[in-house]
Amino acid sequence: MDFINHQLFIKDINVHIDPILPKKIAIITHAHADHARYGHEEVIATKQTVDIMKIRYGENCAKKYTILRYGQKHKIKDYQITLYPAGHILGSAQVLIEKNNHRLVVTGDYKVGRDETCKNFELIKCDTLITEATFGLPIFQHPDPKEEIKKLINSIKKNKSSCHIIGAYALGKAQRIMNLLRKNNYSNTIYIHGSLEKLCNYYKSQKINIGAFEKVVSKDKSFYEGKIIIAPPSALKDKWSRRFPNPIICMASGWMTIKQRAKQRGVELPLVISDHSDWNELVETIKKSKAKKILVTHGQEDALVYYCKQNNLVSKPLSIQGRDDEEIE
Repeated sequence: MDFINHQLFIKDINVHIDPILPKKIAIITHAHADHARYGHEEVIATKQTVDIMKIRYGENCAKKYTILRYGQKHKIKDYQITLYPAGHILGSAQVLIEKNNHRLVVTGDYKVGRDETCKNFELIKCDTLITEATFGLPIFQHPDPKEEIKKLINSIKKNKSSCHIIGAYALGKAQRIMNLLRKNNYSNTIYIHGSLEKLCNYYKSQKINIGAFEKVVSKDKSFYEGKIIIAPPSALKDKWSRRFPNPIICMASGWMTIKQRAKQRGVELPLVISDHSDWNELVETIKKSKAKKILVTHGQEDALVYYCKQNNLVSKPLSIQGRDDEEIE
């Protein structure tokens, strides 16, 4: 059913999904900056996505907001639109579009593993699946995040005179790291870069367990010995990070599977914790969706397209421009 084009544009109703330029009507799957842009006339999204967009861009980042609950049906002419949990970050959603008994799902970014910081992924059976493929190569097999957090906690115990600075994207990843630490009985205050403060406060308002946190302020270096500090990856090489005692540089990202990438970024303790599905999870989702047509976007498209064709599924890459996961995963 070709009612949506390679730019995720539904011409019949003038609706775009995660457009990179301002549009009349934009369905926003989640509030990461490469999916949620400023300036649309109308945004259709979950309440949490809209809230986070307002925190990041201001109250008037769109002229109109249509807020949908998960599972709530929304009609535009003869199209029915429903949002379902994507398990990526707080408020993230997959988009089910139905017309003439054809079911098409746009996953947006998603992960299938359990995560207490957002609604967990819900599989939707469909005829056409448009799936992301950020980690769409067999080399990507994400370990259990709980085991990765244990590495961090063990390192803290062994290196009491050092602080651990964790590079983690400000929205979603940072709060997930905090929640995982709390689940592993780490009860100390976590120190955060100033750019995380508003988002951490919002997560706390949504009853997400991230525990006690404080913004980093200028103190004697010894104050931060034995402490955990979370900052955006871009801050790790900035002069901001030079104030800390004997820092052990960490990075929480699915890309930390690639040792050379960790080495290039000066990461001493790589934490393979991703908010995207790995290869096996992508393949399993495709199988379970029962879709006969698979369109692949946002990442390692060719390998997943090849896999689909080998399994007698109609498949092609969409090659959407303007997506960037370098910092966030």
